[in-house]
Amino acid sequence: MNTALSPSAEPAFSATLLCVDDEPNILSSLRRLFRPAGYRVLLAESGALGLEVLEKEQVDLVISDMRMPEMNGAQFLAQVRTRWPDTVRLLLTGYSDIQSIQDAINCGEIYRYITKPWEDGDMLLLVRHALERRQLEQDKLRLEALTLRQNEELKTLNQSLEAKVEARTRQLKAEHEATSAANAKLKRNFVTTIKIFSSMIELRAHNRPGHARLVAELARQLAVQLELDARETQEIFIAALLHDIGKIGFADELLQTPLTMLHGESLGLFRKHPQRAAELLMPLEDLRGSAAILRAQLERFDGNGFPDGLAGLAIPLGARILALAADYYNLQQGAMVQRHLRPEEAKSLILDASGKRYDPNVVAAFRQIIDGGADAGAGVEVLSGELLPGMVLARDLISRDGLMLLSVEHVLDARMIQQVQDFETKSGSRLAIWVRNPKGEA
Repeated sequence: MNTALSPSAEPAFSATLLCVDDEPNILSSLRRLFRPAGYRVLLAESGALGLEVLEKEQVDLVISDMRMPEMNGAQFLAQVRTRWPDTVRLLLTGYSDIQSIQDAINCGEIYRYITKPWEDGDMLLLVRHALERRQLEQDKLRLEALTLRQNEELKTLNQSLEAKVEARTRQLKAEHEATSAANAKLKRNFVTTIKIFSSMIELRAHNRPGHARLVAELARQLAVQLELDARETQEIFIAALLHDIGKIGFADELLQTPLTMLHGESLGLFRKHPQRAAELLMPLEDLRGSAAILRAQLERFDGNGFPDGLAGLAIPLGARILALAADYYNLQQGAMVQRHLRPEEAKSLILDASGKRYDPNVVAAFRQIIDGGADAGAGVEVLSGELLPGMVLARDLISRDGLMLLSVEHVLDARMIQQVQDFETKSGSRLAIWVRNPKGEA
């Protein structure tokens, strides 16, 4: 047997070797070779004894002779592969038996075979490389198992997170819908409160019941015709409902005198009511847009109005709209001239004042509404007996004496429909009922 100096480098890890051979001198040589290199060496003189050692010890690598009695190396290594597949298997053979080597490779799946006599240095390098490969394979398997476990944990975590996100999304959606519904209700209640307050102002101003709502509805239609956005349209609508709020402190005589009959101090007092209206609303932040419209409602397009003498486009568009809408109905109820004009006469005066008192663009929109019935989205008029649950009011439901019974956008149910029909029966008059959904729930 040839000997050589063993490599100076020792393994980077501690390992246990099992050497199996029926020749004691071969086992002694292997032990002398591997122990100085830092390996723990176990010996067995037969395959059966080798299996007993493996049952008791944790072995990293097995070196087995091929030719042994009762159980040869191929048979022994085949059992090692079956029972301890992670143990590296090397075959030591002293003769050229190709068939035996093939059996060992096929049945025992050996890592390498070594012929006798061996070079000590080659043997040490071979064992070291085999153990390093085993370590790499174990590290690979461990990392794969770790990756698989972490992937499963991440999958579980993702599923949990997805469930939590979905639950939170549903919660936020429900909260958003509840908040939106509450805000919509607040807005409806706000406008309804303004309408009630407007009715109270009418009682003091001796206007015809429903006058402010007629002005507000025409102003809204003009805003829609001029393609104003929803916020501007609502500011104009509210300003129109409250356009007489500055007259609350007027004496009855002043309230009942047509505008063309006012002179001196009375006329001066009348011209201040827009400024007074703006002052009353200014503390309410949500009504400041409407307050600015009210202040400029008596301004004229030609610059001869009050209180600031604004002209043309310097006048807020909402004020230009309100001026026309209010004058159209004031002319019909005798608030501007000594007699009540017919709608056709009021319309003619407004058209004649285009470019003077009124904005020509607003006048053109007014003419389209009056002549062409613009604002087709106002709904259809129905009888109380035609009402169905689910119908939505397109206009406020007003009694003959100007009392607001239900506000626009109210969704009718069977109970409310019965109350409307009972009201008509008791009052002896038919209500003007306008709805957006003629079919209701049917």
